[in-house]
Amino acid sequence: MDAFRQDISELQRMMTNGETTSKNLTMMYLQQIASYDQNGPNINAILEINPDALHTAEALDVERKRDGTRGPLHGIPIIVKDNIDTGDKMHTSAGSVALEHHYAKQDAFLVKQLRDAGVIILGKSNLTEWANFITEGMPNGYSSRGGQVLNPYGPGQFDVGGSSSGSAAAVASQFAAGAIGTETSGSILSPASSNSVVGLKPTVGLISRTGIIPIANSQDTAGPITKTVEDAAVLLGALVGIDDEDSATKMSRGRYVPDYTKYLQTTSLQGARIGVDRGYLESLDEEELTLIEQAIENMQKQGAEIVDITITTENRDSSVMFHEFKNGLNAYLSTCSEQVPVHTLHELIQYNEEHADVALRYGQTLFTAAEEKSGTLTEPEYLLDRLGDIQYSQKEGIDRVMKEHSLEAILFANNLGAGIAAMAGYPSISVPAGFTATDGKPVGLTLTSMAFQETQLLSLAYAYEQTSRVMRKSPSVTE
Repeated sequence: MDAFRQDISELQRMMTNGETTSKNLTMMYLQQIASYDQNGPNINAILEINPDALHTAEALDVERKRDGTRGPLHGIPIIVKDNIDTGDKMHTSAGSVALEHHYAKQDAFLVKQLRDAGVIILGKSNLTEWANFITEGMPNGYSSRGGQVLNPYGPGQFDVGGSSSGSAAAVASQFAAGAIGTETSGSILSPASSNSVVGLKPTVGLISRTGIIPIANSQDTAGPITKTVEDAAVLLGALVGIDDEDSATKMSRGRYVPDYTKYLQTTSLQGARIGVDRGYLESLDEEELTLIEQAIENMQKQGAEIVDITITTENRDSSVMFHEFKNGLNAYLSTCSEQVPVHTLHELIQYNEEHADVALRYGQTLFTAAEEKSGTLTEPEYLLDRLGDIQYSQKEGIDRVMKEHSLEAILFANNLGAGIAAMAGYPSISVPAGFTATDGKPVGLTLTSMAFQETQLLSLAYAYEQTSRVMRKSPSVTE
């Protein structure tokens, strides 16, 4: 049995029983990366490897023998998206050549949490550059620093999803036991569904945003990407916590739990009311729709009641991300060292223009639109759009249908409902729903609920995962 193919609980059992060690496990993942990331199918999911990974693994093996384990993540190798600060020998670049020499001064709060839990930060994952907020029309998974991430289920054929493309492709390709992605609108759910893995986008404020290169203060969050729902629950428990430097986390006081796995029940679909807006399924092709209908039927067999609902599908044109991006990015870049050539969005735009042959393969239309804003968040346009987003997504959107129909969750296909949940700051989880019959394209099932309902979403997703006949399979190109 190849240890690196197992889920986190099995890896922990194997290490506890002496069947493998954290050092051996780390070496197995490094071998997998060497074989398939920039070799073979060239998945290109990894931007950087932590030079201290093996030393950390050995130290954790010694600690295990001497003191026992810190918890379920002791000695587990995890990949972190390259827009999350690590205060070590790895860069934090958001995939941009402008930040290729940027070393963060310290770990992001969530990285500190992972290290305290005994996680090995194995490396940094490639991503859609600037978390897909640099330009329009750039392929998912492309960055000027790292190049193009490929979907291991169909390299060059299937969309890899964005912007946490490298994190999801890495987990699917067995490059690590799990990964951390970030989402502003769909950036965890999209690559998770595209790469047949589990992606959890938490409530904004459940996980600290300190040390994450920002897009929108009102929507940004990090979250786990894993092979199973249980693994997502394990990782989430290590990521949550109150950060004095992030006021949003104070909303989660008394609302997060250290162990989400205790809420995982195979019977949680019994009596659960799940809402489905069929309008969100209209863009699916016939085979994708068949898989979602099979998933719905399976839930019904497990005792769920499927309720037809209508959520507003208005194409809301909001300026919020443009205003908040300039404000947040200028604040982040101002803390970078003198080795970094840019310290404002204006300087970044100029740098890209001066290095256009490398930096601007697809342009920077979103950057230039954001630069036109003041960055002070005083414009009536911003204030009215922010208030309108809340009204649209919460009161008149998710809150309304959840309360009106007494729902436990709303069901979407892939990341088709990501936008409204993102504006609301509400949680969603994507789980594999199978593969199309003709070409084997992965399809995902997403469940969304109201703020801080992660325990409920994890439980429902776990029941679906454990009782459905959907069998997740590893991509053949990385076998």
